[in-house]
Amino acid sequence: MAAPSGGVNCEEFAEFQELLKVMRTIDDRIVHELNTTVPTASFAGKIDASQTCKQLYESLMEAHASRDRVIKNCIAQTSSVVKQLREEREKNLDDLTLLKQLRKEQTKLKWMQSELNVEEVVNDRSWKVFNERCRVHFKPPKNE
Repeated sequence: MAAPSGGVNCEEFAEFQELLKVMRTIDDRIVHELNTTVPTASFAGKIDASQTCKQLYESLMEAHASRDRVIKNCIAQTSSVVKQLREEREKNLDDLTLLKQLRKEQTKLKWMQSELNVEEVVNDRSWKVFNERCRVHFKPPKNE
């Protein structure tokens, strides 16, 4: 699933997380998808497993790339905000509201960076399951 065309709201971490949750649907349902579309040996003649695995591979690649772009874009945006707030803070050390806002943005940035680790685990799990079921039906291109 691609990111919504309207862009991503990186300002609210809860919305960012909800978007990632929706975008991870393909990974959450991969076992079901493989069980219902890739035949076991007894049904191998009735379904084109190589085409099904190829389509699933392409969907996974697109979903993973899309989520990676969203996460890295939000990290870049939030890093920029943190940098700006730090610069303002250096000019006005007595402004507690500014300090509070800076801490809030720094925390959000750490959470967003941790989503990269979550993404790695989700992707690894999906590829493991994909390879277990599709390795005899489909060989991914070497350049990816």
